[in-house]
Formats: sequence, C-alpha cells, structure tokens
Amino acid sequence: MEIQTMKKLEEEAMKKSSTDFTRLGFALFFMIGVLTFSFLSNGGIPNNMFLAVAALIGAYMAMNIGANDVANNVGPAVGSKAMTMTMAIIIAAIFEAGGALIAGGEVVKTIKKGIIDISAFGGNADPFIWAMMAALLAAALWLNFATMMKAPVSTTHSIVGGVMGAGIAAAGFSIVSWTTMGKIAASWVISPVLGGLIAAAFLYAIKKSVLHKKNKVKAAQTWVPVFVAIMSWAFTTYLTLKGLKKIWPQVVDVLNLLPLVSIEMSKKPTFLTALIMGGVVAVSVYFIVKVKLASSTQKMKNSKESVNVLFTIPLIFAAALLSFAHGANDVANAIGPLAAINDAVVNGGISSKASIPLWVMGVGALGIVLGLGLYGPKLIRTVGSEITELDQIRAFSIAMAASITVILASQLGLPVSSTHIAIGGVFGVGFLREYLYKNDSTDLIKEDKDIIKDEKIVRSAYKSELANLEQKEQKSKEEYERIVELYKLVAAEGKLIKSTKKHIKEAKKVEYVKRDAVKKIIAAWIITVPAAAILAGVLFYMIRGIMI
Repeated sequence: MEIQTMKKLEEEAMKKSSTDFTRLGFALFFMIGVLTFSFLSNGGIPNNMFLAVAALIGAYMAMNIGANDVANNVGPAVGSKAMTMTMAIIIAAIFEAGGALIAGGEVVKTIKKGIIDISAFGGNADPFIWAMMAALLAAALWLNFATMMKAPVSTTHSIVGGVMGAGIAAAGFSIVSWTTMGKIAASWVISPVLGGLIAAAFLYAIKKSVLHKKNKVKAAQTWVPVFVAIMSWAFTTYLTLKGLKKIWPQVVDVLNLLPLVSIEMSKKPTFLTALIMGGVVAVSVYFIVKVKLASSTQKMKNSKESVNVLFTIPLIFAAALLSFAHGANDVANAIGPLAAINDAVVNGGISSKASIPLWVMGVGALGIVLGLGLYGPKLIRTVGSEITELDQIRAFSIAMAASITVILASQLGLPVSSTHIAIGGVFGVGFLREYLYKNDSTDLIKEDKDIIKDEKIVRSAYKSELANLEQKEQKSKEEYERIVELYKLVAAEGKLIKSTKKHIKEAKKVEYVKRDAVKKIIAAWIITVPAAAILAGVLFYMIRGIMI
C-alpha cells in the first residue's frame, strides 16, 4: 500500500515538473523572440543592444503583469463559479490585448506619475537608460516573487518603486518628488478602504432588497434590473474615462452621425460626457433586463441560489470590461520605462514624454496574454476563493466597487490602485458577512447562555439529591435505583452544558475572511514600493559597473 502511494506521489511530482518546464519553455521562447526581433529590427541604431535587452526585460515584465495583476479582474467571477478558469483566461486575454492595442496610449509619460525629476540626469542619456532598465527589471522581479507567494500586488506601485530606487541611485534623494510619493503611500489605505466600503454597501443593499424578502423572485424582478443598470452606468462611465482616451476623436465622429446626438470635439472625454453616455446605456439596459426577467423568472425557485444565477451574465460582462480598461490604462504605464529607453536610444536624448511604437505595445499586450495563460491561475484562485468564499452576488458587488471607486477617486483627485480596490472589495464583502453573522448570532448566544444557566441549576439540584441519598447508611432498592438514575442525569446535564459552551465558542470564532491571507497581502502592499526601490538601486549600480 505504501509503495503504491509513493509511486503515485512520484508520478504527480513528475507531471508537475513537466508542466513547470513546459511553462518556462514558452516564457523563454517569447522573451528570446522579443530580444531577437528588437535587435534585428533596430540594427542600424547605435546602442541597439541596450534596446534589445530592454525589450527582453519588458517582455518579462508584461508576463508578470499577466500572471499577477489581471487576476483582480476575473478572480471574483471565477471564485463565484460564474465562469470557468479556462473561460476567464480566454476572455481576459482577448480584452486585455484589445484594450492595450485598440485603446492604449500612443504617448506615455516616461516617468510614471512624475515621481522623479529627469532634469537631474543633465541630459545624459546613458545613466537614464540604465535607470529605466533597472526600474523595469526590479518591478518585474518583485511581481514574479509576489506571484510565487500568491500575493496580488500593484503593478503601478512596483514600477513607481523601481523608478524611485533607480533614480535615487543615479542622482540622489533630491531627484524624488516626495509629495507624489506621499500621495502614493496614501493610496495604500484609500484604495482598499474605498473598495471595501462600496462593495460591502452593494452587497448589503442586495441582501436587504432581495435576499431577505419572503418572495425573492418578485423582489428580484424589481431590483435586479436596477442593480444591473447601475453596473452598466458605472462601467460605461469608467470605460469612457479610462479606456477610450486614445480613440476618443473617432468615437465622437461616430456618435455625431447618430440622430439627435451632438458632441463637441475634444482630445479626451469629459466627466460630464462620460456620465451622460453611462446614463443612456443604463436606461437601455434597465428596460432590456426588466423585460428579460419578466419571462425568465416565472419558473424560478424562491431561493438565494436562483437569484445568484441572475448575476452570472452581468459578471461576465464586468470581467471583460475590467480587463479591457486595464489593458488600455495600465499596460502603457507598465511598459513606460521600455518606451522611455526606446525613445532615448532612437533619439539620443531624454524626454518627459515618449511615443509608444506599435511593437512595444505589442510586447506588452502579448506578454500579458502569455503570462496570464501560463501563470495566472494561481493568483486567480487566490483572489477568487482563498481570501473569502464568493458567490455571484458577492462577486458582482466587488466588480461594482472596482468601477465606481476609480470614478470617484479620479474626480476627487485621490490616488488609488485598481489592485488594492479589487482586493479591498473582496475583504469588504467577507468582513460584512462576518459582521452580519455575528450580529445575527447575538440572540442565539444569549439563548445558549440562558440554557447553560438553567442546566447548571438543574444539575446542582441533582447533585444535592445524590449527596443526600449517598449519606444514608440504609438504602432501599428504590433509592439505589434513584442514585444510578441521578448519576446518569448529572452526566447528561454536564454533556449538554459542555456542548452548549462549545457552540458559543464556535459562534464567536467564525471568520469569513482568512486572516493569514489578509496579513500576507497587506504586508506585500506595504513593502512593494520600498522592495522594488531597493532592488532597482542595486540593479542600477550593477548595470553601471558593467557599462563603465
């Protein structure tokens, strides 16, 4: 039996090892392909080897984004069983790549969020290139480590830390804009708290308006169209503001062809325009869902499970739209250092903004898709099921929080991280469930304590009677039988008191959010910027030592 068990373990180990080698092979093939393409296509440019190596690092970075960051968009939907892992990876891959290639920025700030002053390089391109290479590699290495530890962290914060650390190593502490870094540090608190509060608020609203009603089907017919319409408004507004900046002029041209529509030409959509577009979509969605539910809920069972099913399709749309917006908004930022290196090598100087060649954006998009397919499932499972248990309603609340929080924060000028918002949303729904359970169990615990009090009085009476009978020297047959019965009654009362105490203890210890996961993730968030910064500083000195 033991030999068979050992054999099975060996077979599983070999299978896992083979899968790991296959994944590594695909990743290396992609990175070497990018290195070769960059070197051959830029052969006539001086220092083209710098650019080729930077492209390889950029490919590595993009794969790590796919493995870590994308999980936040599809993790809740997978954890809630709204879609399978395979379906999630396919949808995320298509929409991430589409967002990057269709709506990704043509121009990106070479220094993410202006955290360092590039004038400190004195126009010298070489140390600037070394610093950007160090920043890109440090961010990628940190993301790789975080993925191995199953900790979802912010790609943007990893890049910020890398740029800051390399900048300090290159030109000293004065190069850093500490005000900007202070805002980024504030986002460690603002993002998860806002995301958690909004997700919890939506979950509570759905519970009160639908799940806690006697006739859940009738309540769902009234309120589900409202919640889905709000989601449509939020995502249309979010996508307009964050995902359509590059192609906004073309969007305006198409919209102006419609009757009764007139939108002034602008470089990017205004908040009011985004709100109006969101409102139009929301109203349309409300009536579509209302009509659909009128027919589909006629044979629906009056249960929570039936209501959950109604949120499945909205969740799939949410995952797709979040992926598209992430691809459009975050990919360009992540490959910003690669765009900066390309600009510095091609033009021989340093610029605060750099155009992103199509091949650079392609490296980002394809790298994300590959990283997601090869290594994404690990973090998707962490976000979807290893922090708290999710169903479609809870996952829907998290998706709502992700879009609404970004909209609110962008208009209030608050720094937020999409990763922290999504994970904060997961925390929010978990802690709300925990709070509601303990609040509901307060009366039950009180009843249990009253039971224990009464049973102790009864047991005390039995013990007293037993003591009196045992003190008698002469006992009748009936008294002996009563003594045996009293021993059994005292033991039974003791068992009842013990089990009731255990029930109270278990009710007080109920935790719907795994504390170890919370501690690990928060610790990873806090050390992301300093860890990437220290690593980038060390890498800068290594690169400079090699080049000088």
